[in-house]
Amino acid sequence: MRYGQTTYDFQVGGMFFSSPGQPLTGIQVAESTLGFTLLVHPDFLRNYPLDAKIKHYGFFSYSVTESLHLSDKEKLIIEGIARNIGDELETAIDELSQDVLISQMELMLNYSQRFYKRQFITRNPIHNALLEKMDQLLNNYFDEETALLKGLPSVQYFSDQLHVSPHYLGDMLRALTGQSTQPHIHNKLIEKAKEVLTFSDLTVGEIAYQLGFEHPQSFSKLFKSKTNFSPQEFRASFN
Repeated sequence: MRYGQTTYDFQVGGMFFSSPGQPLTGIQVAESTLGFTLLVHPDFLRNYPLDAKIKHYGFFSYSVTESLHLSDKEKLIIEGIARNIGDELETAIDELSQDVLISQMELMLNYSQRFYKRQFITRNPIHNALLEKMDQLLNNYFDEETALLKGLPSVQYFSDQLHVSPHYLGDMLRALTGQSTQPHIHNKLIEKAKEVLTFSDLTVGEIAYQLGFEHPQSFSKLFKSKTNFSPQEFRASFN
């Protein structure tokens, strides 16, 4: 299957998730396929805990090219839940019909969450290459003084550069490093700040502006929160 310029590398099965209002276009399938689509009106979840919980499943904000690649065993689990939902929809409605349907939907979402976490590990070479590319982009951002011109690097900037959705990037980094995108950016920023504090005579204010901060106080506050030293104290420890 191709979506845009990306070719899916799975054959046994895959899933992707879409939130209300997200357009799905440009999908081309070369061979006949078999699967299911589950469409849920948001009002169906009203007054159920899943209505609030569903916002925390990050994969609803992934792009279609960041789909879940199912193993044979995982495929059987998802197909089983889909059959349960299909059977329930063909059963006469009673006072528990909605409860049963929503419990099956939540079970499918929880399994999907587990399978995505597995995928971040089993597709490690791909994600490690993405991590290396992000670190290179971060180095270039500071070394080429992009921060001085554009300000602090944002999560959106790197997701655009890496051609992945912000949520997918954050979940991938969390699986690989234990931290999401913003803390990862901050850590790289602090490393650069330590380097400049150690090997240059720039003032703390000049360093703050060079790193993209509008106000030196914001830089000092972040630096101390990460190192337990103010920039001046850190510099003094090396003199």
